[in-house]
Amino acid sequence: MKRLSPLPLAGIVCVGLFLFAAPIPALAQACPLCYTQAASAGARMIQALRSGILVLILPPMFMWIGLGIVAYRRRNRFRDADQTAGGVRSR
Repeated sequence: MKRLSPLPLAGIVCVGLFLFAAPIPALAQACPLCYTQAASAGARMIQALRSGILVLILPPMFMWIGLGIVAYRRRNRFRDADQTAGGVRSR
């Protein structure tokens, strides 16, 4: 696999950081019912809302991290098997 030189790699990292830091419109936050319920809620309700957000975010995040780890560990599995068998790789 061809390695990237440091300059294009730095450009990719800068673009990624810019996209991550750039504000994107959060149209879902303009829901009037959600806003009024959260604004009129007490401390217990606000804590429950925060806990609910974590419950909805953490499982998918850990599943994607696990999938990424599995994909990273198995990235060269078929190429290595082909080379040890003496097969010819087609391009």
